[in-house]
Amino acid sequence: MLYGSVAAAAGLAGAAAAWWKFQPHGKNSLVPAAEEAGADKAGDAFWNLSFDTPDGQALAMSSFRGKMLLVNFWATWCPPCVEELPLLDYFYQENKDKNWQVVGLAVDQPSAVRTWLQTQPLNFPVGMAGLAGADLSKSLGNRAGGLPFSVVFGASGQLLAHKLGKVLPEDLALWLKLK
Repeated sequence: MLYGSVAAAAGLAGAAAAWWKFQPHGKNSLVPAAEEAGADKAGDAFWNLSFDTPDGQALAMSSFRGKMLLVNFWATWCPPCVEELPLLDYFYQENKDKNWQVVGLAVDQPSAVRTWLQTQPLNFPVGMAGLAGADLSKSLGNRAGGLPFSVVFGASGQLLAHKLGKVLPEDLALWLKLK
């Protein structure tokens, strides 16, 4: 009986540790080049991608080269995602004339995104990434695969930062200092 209790406790402790490791903790990460070499290559490939907008137009990522670019992966079914969108929209409106662009990539069903945007319009472009958006976010440093996830690219196209979890005003203030 004692061995069984010890084994059960050890198993629970291991499961709890694994769960904790893979939970988003809202860590803001500036991307060191050596540590994120894979994400850097994915960042290069990112500029060749194009997504459909909710109204069916093409949204080419290459059209944003030359600007600081904040890309936010989100979904309508993700409460922290929809909570942060007004902040991102405000950030975009305040900084679009300062060479900043924001793009939302919806990891969601197109019909759900269209319905949501009818009630909560955004001033920045939204691309329909679908389930492939989860893989794309992982290639850009989202090891846990959670949402929301944001990345910042420099004006020359390099991946500068990423964050898993809800974006906070402090994150945006930090990212504004990047070049």
